[in-house]
Amino acid sequence: MKIGIGVNHHFDKKYINLYMATLIVHPKDKEQLTIIKTFMKAFKISFEEAKSPYDPEFVAKIQESREQVKRGETREVNIADL
Repeated sequence: MKIGIGVNHHFDKKYINLYMATLIVHPKDKEQLTIIKTFMKAFKISFEEAKSPYDPEFVAKIQESREQVKRGETREVNIADL
């Protein structure tokens, strides 16, 4: 999940958007995401959360497949056997 963050420090009108930045955050899990959001809310930092265009079930299957590869749970298939 990605989160875009806009930070504005309005000390004086001539400095509006001088400190504007966009950050892309990659939390490892839902707990980290919750902590990041809580932190930003506490410091009154505005943020937008972009939803994934992918079906959560599909993403879970891909993640499981990646874990299987890490564990060596793969097999080779010859093209002639297809």
